[in-house]
Formats: sequence, C-alpha cells, structure tokens
Amino acid sequence: MFDGFTKTQVETLSITINLVKGGEGPPLLLLHGYPQNHLMWHKVAPIFAEHYTVVAPELRGYGDSGKPASDDFNDHCKRASARDQVEVMEALGFDRFHVVGHDRGARVGHRMALDHPARVRTFTSLDVVASQAAFENMDRDLAFSWFHWHLMRQPAPFPETLIGNSAKLFLDFLLEQWTAVDDAIAPEAYAEYLRCFSDPETLHCMCMDYRAIALDLLHDEADRGRKIACPMLVLWAGTMPKRPGWQTGKGLSMLESWRERADDVQGRALDCGHFLPEEAPEETAREILAFLADR
Repeated sequence: MFDGFTKTQVETLSITINLVKGGEGPPLLLLHGYPQNHLMWHKVAPIFAEHYTVVAPELRGYGDSGKPASDDFNDHCKRASARDQVEVMEALGFDRFHVVGHDRGARVGHRMALDHPARVRTFTSLDVVASQAAFENMDRDLAFSWFHWHLMRQPAPFPETLIGNSAKLFLDFLLEQWTAVDDAIAPEAYAEYLRCFSDPETLHCMCMDYRAIALDLLHDEADRGRKIACPMLVLWAGTMPKRPGWQTGKGLSMLESWRERADDVQGRALDCGHFLPEEAPEETAREILAFLADR
C-alpha cells in the first residue's frame, strides 16, 4: 500500500503528525475521517500522485500521530487540527495547497478554509454536511444515523469503556452500516483500522474529538455568515439504506448546506456508501481531478 510514497513524521508546535507523501506537482492534502486513518486513501492516492504531490497525514489523536495529553477542548477542536496540518504543509515547503477531507477530515478542512484562507486553494468535502447545519436541524433520523456522535460526547470514561470493551464489534458495526459496496475495505487497511481503534489512548482522543463539538460550534457561530472564499467540491454517499437520514436528516440538502457557507460550490452524490475513496475510488478520483484542473 502506498508504493512509491515516503512515510515520515513532522513535529508541529504542539504535536507529532504521522504522514505519507508521494508524487509530483502542486500540493494536495488528504485528511482522513473517523474511524479510520491515512490508509483510507490508499486506492486514490496513487491516482492523484500522477498529477500532484500528495500528502496524507493522520489527524492529531488518530493513527500514529501524537495524542494530546490534555482533555481541554482547545487541544481537540477542529481549529487545533487545522493548525497542525497548516504547519505540516509549511514544514514540507508548501504555503498554499488543495485540501480534500473525508468525514472528520472535511470538518478540519472547513475550519482550515475559514482560519487560513490564504493557504487553501480549493476545498473538497466528502460525505459531510456542515456541523452547524446538522446540529441546528437535528431530527430523529439524523440522531439515529449519528448515534455514535451522541454516545461519544458523553462524559469519560463511559463511552471509552463501552466501546473499548467491544472495540472490534463496534468498528465492524460502523464499517458494515456505513458501507454499500461489498469488500470495499481492503484487509490490510482493516487490520490497521482495528489496531488503532483498539488502542485506549486513541479511543479516548476520538471521543474527545467528538466532545469538542461544543467548542467547534462556538467557533462556527463566531463565523456565522462568513463564507469560504475558495472553490468547493462536495461529493457524498448516494446509497445509505442502513442509515436513513444519514448526514441530512429529513430537512437538509447537502449542497444547500454548503452553499450557505461557500460562494462557489458544485457537487453530486456517488453510487456508494460513506467511504467514497474505498467504495468508488475511480469515480471519486475522477470527480476530484476534474474539479482541480486549472485551479
């Protein structure tokens, strides 16, 4: 996996970030989501690397990146994660770059585009509705689909204990419920997802990431009405029968959610589940490459 890529770590001002880097051309930053790590990009990264210098890091608290010792939300919020990745790209020699984020990575990318607009050339969001829109329009369908979020926000060590006692069961349930394409998750990737997901320190940081929505929403409120300046592509899961109300509930539109927050937005649903880069890698890569062309 990631043949031709270099694995390394970058020391930011506050945390160590694990990453792989490969290819040549303009810089492209790939930000993974929950419950995964950088390996979720293994099918599309080589395609991107034919045209771009691809950087696929692991967010703070995830994979083999550093784990914040503090339970302060400031150390787990999207603002802190976005700052990490800006520092990573700067350390690698890139002042301006394209950003593609999936799941949690898209939430980090959203915050990055607001906090560091001069850095972000384009922003691609994979299967995420804006957090503020989701929480302000939470209905029973969305709450059912996002049960994990409401569980993981509970005080420690309650969710950590429940999930940790059955880490494989919990991970397998998420992957099965969120996937529409059989055998999309490669065994090698799954083994690494399970290794990281089973680590108590990582599990705690994952829960803190979700708990930090309390601070993330304050940051979003401070930026209410302020739009992302760069062009934006939105791709999302078009096949989620096991999770009715996934991302949008009954009342939200994925595109309209983002058009309220960005000036230049395009996108569509793909015929797959939540894990677009693993379930529909060729189509996902094709859509992103077409969007990035000449930008």
